[in-house]
Amino acid sequence: MAEPTVLVLGATGNTGSEVLRMVRAQGARALAATRRPEAAAAAGVADAVRFDWHDPDGHAAALRGVDRLYLVAPLGVAEPLPVVEPFLRTAVAQGVRRAVLLSSSAVDEAGTGLGALHALVRRTVPEWAVLRPSWFMQNFTGDHPVAQAIRGDGEIVTATGDGRVAFVDAADIAAVATRALLDDRPHNTDHVITGPEALGYREAARIVAEVSGRPVRHVAVATGELVERLSATGLPPEFAAFLAGLDEDIRHGAEDRTTDTVERVTGRPPRSFRAFAEAHRAAFAPPSAA
Repeated sequence: MAEPTVLVLGATGNTGSEVLRMVRAQGARALAATRRPEAAAAAGVADAVRFDWHDPDGHAAALRGVDRLYLVAPLGVAEPLPVVEPFLRTAVAQGVRRAVLLSSSAVDEAGTGLGALHALVRRTVPEWAVLRPSWFMQNFTGDHPVAQAIRGDGEIVTATGDGRVAFVDAADIAAVATRALLDDRPHNTDHVITGPEALGYREAARIVAEVSGRPVRHVAVATGELVERLSATGLPPEFAAFLAGLDEDIRHGAEDRTTDTVERVTGRPPRSFRAFAEAHRAAFAPPSAA
């Protein structure tokens, strides 16, 4: 049997870049979907194909020869179903038999928003999996506001109170995705993916401070104050309220859980937050004065 060909959407993102690497390491072909394949190729990304959610005329070409799909919804689209549904139907018509959707532990199946894609994948593609990871550990190291705050004034401001989150490494999410894409037997299930322990932001800040040698602390605020702070950064008020609402859900215990998904699916335990922080110590340094 020929090795599968996987089209990886979000191929430059936290999980997509890891899925691309892991799928290729398993000997399968992986295509990197990008709006600028020439730039990707110049940056050393092999097998880059042009893909733009908002250019449906180009979807068939991007899907040529593809039988498996790592599906990441279009960024910044509040209602992705009208965009994703015709693409997914084109994909199946061209021979895609398996799709692995990246969703979130905070998103339940629903008729609107990202939750609407759960049922879409299940009813459209013969073989499927929905990944529902907890909050990314990469939020502490990349361009996320939490990471920027750590590198700046060392204050992580949330409305989570003492609520806890089982932060998960994007590489562990990608490892589950890779198995869901390449295993002989389809998973045909939701995978709630977490790290090995649930931590409050106060505990996470303490670990970052210990690892980095810099003062980092958690500042707990009310949900309304967080909405005001986020709006002041230029976020639309409704989006600021949505983000603050996620913090409030954490405060009430929505993310205070761990699962055995990573170890059960991949055969190895998930990375701890401390191990992640130690491996990314340099990412906590303040911006250079230069």
